[in-house]
Amino acid sequence: MLPTIEWQDDAVVMIDQRKLPAREVYVRCRTAGEVARAIKKMVIRGAPAIGVAAAFGIALEAHRSKASGTTQFIKELLRACTLLASTRPTAVNLSWAIERMKRIFEDAKSGASVMEIRDRLVLEARRIHDEDVANCRAMGTYGASLVPATASVLTHCNAGALATAGYGTALGVIRAAVEQGKQLNVLADETRPFLQGARLTAWELVRDDIQTTVITDNMAGTMMRLGQIDLVVVGADRIAANGDVANKIGTYTVAVLAKEHGIPFYVAAPLSTIDLQIPDGSHIPIEERGEREVTHFGSSRLTPEGAQIRNPAFDVTPNKYVTAIVTELGIAEAPYKDSLKALERTQN
Repeated sequence: MLPTIEWQDDAVVMIDQRKLPAREVYVRCRTAGEVARAIKKMVIRGAPAIGVAAAFGIALEAHRSKASGTTQFIKELLRACTLLASTRPTAVNLSWAIERMKRIFEDAKSGASVMEIRDRLVLEARRIHDEDVANCRAMGTYGASLVPATASVLTHCNAGALATAGYGTALGVIRAAVEQGKQLNVLADETRPFLQGARLTAWELVRDDIQTTVITDNMAGTMMRLGQIDLVVVGADRIAANGDVANKIGTYTVAVLAKEHGIPFYVAAPLSTIDLQIPDGSHIPIEERGEREVTHFGSSRLTPEGAQIRNPAFDVTPNKYVTAIVTELGIAEAPYKDSLKALERTQN
């Protein structure tokens, strides 16, 4: 399985996704600050993956701390939590993982030594990593039941092993279907401006010998009209209580097209992506990224000087366009306010 992120010898090692597919380069982070920069600069990306990265970042801060007393130790950890939480606002998995790590050292305040808290944090970060892989495999099994024996599947952005601790959410569904012997052709749209589909999804699937066709972002409607797409499966960065889905910019467009052509539109995401505290998608913060991702390709400028630029990283797809949401505990269908809450109760 592709090692997206790992704890190795008191450091966090992650594949630099900015370099793919041309070069397979690994980055070694030794501090929470280095992990935060890696998240911010998109060395690592994908909602579950950055949650795992944040957990490892807190464990790193604990591991390198020179504090002798728990009061100073916990102050240092809280600073690391604040830094990591500020990196990318849309993906709820980030704050979910940070809060889970906070519970470890806050619960340990009464009587635990610095060394004991440190060990518990490393163990918890490793657990978050391993649970994510297991959750992706469970999602894959549930989601594969929705995929016909022969199908052409469109996916947007990259919701694969690179976006998780391993296996993937949307690509986990595809992988599981292929493992069951189903015959799939995967259409990966390029996903401007960072090209996660063309660079990352296609790279992953080709490595796995899964038939893959890269298409431009503006081809989906025509291919649907021609009957060349049977279903759509995407990941998510945050899902509101009513089933509205925040995902990579352009997801909303694909969902509207799928609805118009009677094509099922599935979302695969772990329960850690579902935010029941947010009633609907209008409350989800949308990250606005820098202009250069749009204005340049490498060192080449694509747009004229003086043109204004917008670069929202995500959009929100209203729940009416979502056929089903696949999680590690089962498949949720409308009304999502009820079905998502029921899955959450099952988890607890």
